[in-house]
Amino acid sequence: MFLPVRSPDHPQAPRLYRGIAKGEIGTLEALHRLSEVPPGAAAAKGAREQAAAAAALWELQQLVGLAEVKKTVEEIGAYIEIGRQRAAHHLRCEPLVLHMIFSGNPGTGKTTVARLLGRLFQGQGVLSRGHLVEVERADLVGEYIGHTAQKTREQVQKAMGGMLFVDEAYSLGRGGAKDFGKEAIDLLVKAMEDYRHDFVLILAGYRREMSAFLKLNPGLSSRFPIQIDYPDYSPTELLEIAGMMARRRHYSYSEEARAALRRYLSARQGELNFSNARLVRNILEKAIRRQALRLSGRERPGREELITLEAADLAVER
Repeated sequence: MFLPVRSPDHPQAPRLYRGIAKGEIGTLEALHRLSEVPPGAAAAKGAREQAAAAAALWELQQLVGLAEVKKTVEEIGAYIEIGRQRAAHHLRCEPLVLHMIFSGNPGTGKTTVARLLGRLFQGQGVLSRGHLVEVERADLVGEYIGHTAQKTREQVQKAMGGMLFVDEAYSLGRGGAKDFGKEAIDLLVKAMEDYRHDFVLILAGYRREMSAFLKLNPGLSSRFPIQIDYPDYSPTELLEIAGMMARRRHYSYSEEARAALRRYLSARQGELNFSNARLVRNILEKAIRRQALRLSGRERPGREELITLEAADLAVER
C-alpha cells in the first residue's frame, strides 16, 4: 500500500490503531472514523484526506480480481508521491491527465471502481471534490439545435472537481447525420482539453461496442491515456463474490448450493454480454426470496436454517 494509513497528527489515531491491533475495531471502520474528523488545523486536514484515500484504496484492494485496475492505481499513487518529492527539490512535475476508457461486460466492476477512484483521487489531492456524476446518452443529447450543448455543459459543470462517468458511451456514436450524439462527443472532447486537470472523464461500455465507437472519431482514443479492460470473472471469482454478497446479508450457501452455483456459472461463462457479478446478485436475491417462502410454513426455524441457502433455493439447474 503506497499511502501510509497512520498519521501521528490525527487526534484519534493512537486509540484507533490500538483498537485495530487488539481486534476491537475493523480496519475499514477505523479508516472511516479517521476521515470523518471535523475540519481543524492544516495537519488535521491532511490526516483526514490521507485517511480517506487510504480507506478508498483499502476497499479497492478488497475487490475480487481487477488486477489491471489495481496496478494502474498503484502507478498513479506512486507518481503523485514522487511528484511531491520532486517538488521539494524544485523539479518540475506536470499533473497527470487521468481521463479513462473502461471496457467490459456488465457486472465487472466499472461503476464501483469509478466511485472508489473519485474518493481516492480526492484524498490524494488530485480532485477537489471527488464526487461521481453518472450519465447516459439521454442526459447529454438534446432534441433540437442548441439543446445538446446546454445539457452536456451542465453535466460537465456538475462534474467539476470530480468525475463524469458516461455509461454506454458508444450510444453517442449511433444515429444518422442529423443525430446530436456527435455534438455531445465534440463538446466532451473540448471539455477534456479545457478542464483536463479539473475533472476526470470516464467513457464506459461493452468491449466490442467501445472499440467500434473509438474508431468513429479520429484521435479520440489517444485523448484517453488510461484504457482499462475489465475481463469477465472466472467461476471461482464469481463464487467468491457470491460468498461476500451473502455474508453481508448474514446468509451462507450449503455445500450442495455452492456446487450447483459453480456448475451454473461455468455453463454460462463466455456468453455474449455475460453479466458477471450482476448475475450473481440477481441469483442471490431470488434465492433469499425462495428461502423465505420455503421457511414461512415452518414454526420457529432455527438460526442455521435462517442463514443457509440450499440448492433448491437457487433454482439455477439448467
